[in-house]
Amino acid sequence: MVSVEHHYPKQGRVILHIDMNAFYCSVHEAVEPDLYKGKPLAVAGSVELRRGIIVTSSYAARKLGIKTGMQVRQALKICPDLILIRPDFDLYRNFSRRFMQIVYGYSPLVESMSIDECFVDITGSKQFGTPLEIANSIQKRIMTELQLPCSIGVAPNKLLAKMGSDMKKPNGITVLRLRDVPTVFWDKPCNYLYGIGKKTAEKLTRLGIHTLGQLAVGDDTILSKHFGVLGAHLKRSANGIDTSPVNPEQEQSKSIGHTTTLPRDYTDRVEIHRVLLNLADQVARRLRRQELMTSTIQITIRDPEMRTITRSLTLPTPTEHMDDIYRTSCQLYDHQWEDGNPVRLLGITLQSLIAKEESYVQLDLFDYEKQPRRENLNKVMDGLRDKFGEGVILTAGMMSDDPSSLIRNHKVRGTSLQMDHLRNNPLHKNQESE
Repeated sequence: MVSVEHHYPKQGRVILHIDMNAFYCSVHEAVEPDLYKGKPLAVAGSVELRRGIIVTSSYAARKLGIKTGMQVRQALKICPDLILIRPDFDLYRNFSRRFMQIVYGYSPLVESMSIDECFVDITGSKQFGTPLEIANSIQKRIMTELQLPCSIGVAPNKLLAKMGSDMKKPNGITVLRLRDVPTVFWDKPCNYLYGIGKKTAEKLTRLGIHTLGQLAVGDDTILSKHFGVLGAHLKRSANGIDTSPVNPEQEQSKSIGHTTTLPRDYTDRVEIHRVLLNLADQVARRLRRQELMTSTIQITIRDPEMRTITRSLTLPTPTEHMDDIYRTSCQLYDHQWEDGNPVRLLGITLQSLIAKEESYVQLDLFDYEKQPRRENLNKVMDGLRDKFGEGVILTAGMMSDDPSSLIRNHKVRGTSLQMDHLRNNPLHKNQESE
């Protein structure tokens, strides 16, 4: 008889990615099954005016062609019997907490990615069975206790776990191993891989890299020349390699982020870079105020149809400087978003935060003399702003009549990127509110 230990690596990790299927609609089906179970259902805003956008739809509706981002009016033409429901975020947060509590029963290493998905490291959870047994147990409990379907990816890292959870929906479980990568992924186009957007895939195509297999053996020099530090990351991802740890919610909640909904859809890169400059300045200020440093920069982009992507990059050394955050954010945007495509919302989140006094910044020969000057300049500028207000000092890029500059005057709605609904969890006593 094979022992449970045999199913776990001697070195390495076992990660699950749990993705709730059609979460909003599934919650309504669970609460009122007589009204909604198995019927074409969609959550949308401005239902009465028929000008709203479909936020999500049930699988019964999806089979009829109803898609996220579709206008309500168009959806009703396709399916006149479509049941439309206004969003109820208090209800969704309640179910999210309950779903997360089930997951926490198997491991304290849970990282929430959004209200309806999370990673969980079960490397130390052998007492609950094999990885596949744990995945089955979680899936069955979520269905039995909450009447909600979910898909789960089981893998040695977060990237493959995420890819696995997308492969069988709804209510599927997929196991992916590193040895599976060549046969499962290498014949696929580059944008099939999580983290590679349309623009990056098109740039790879122009370089003669059409498939993930070609990217996996791509020339390091060429990738570095055209993608900078992202080049090596792209190649590692194509080989299924991801060393990022699952950050427990106590650490994840210590991210510092800000998003802004734009006064109109932006398409011009100069305008968008100016928004990122303002956002970078704001989050850097908050970072320094708490005497923290960051090594992971994440951007959020949403288009007018509510499609949202997040992309992140880990820096070689931690930073507290706005220009580092801004430069990295622009690089991520330029590599991931097709120039000219409209943008409705932008955000920057700083992750992997550490106390400044605990950080060790590796300064190269050309930077060690600049670092103290940069810190002193930050102190002077922060001091002036604390005394006279945020508008007392603006960089050249912020001095404009462009509407994006209104962000710092709070005329454009911004929000902090936090998982607020999880803060009452007793396992999250160390969380910080931003």
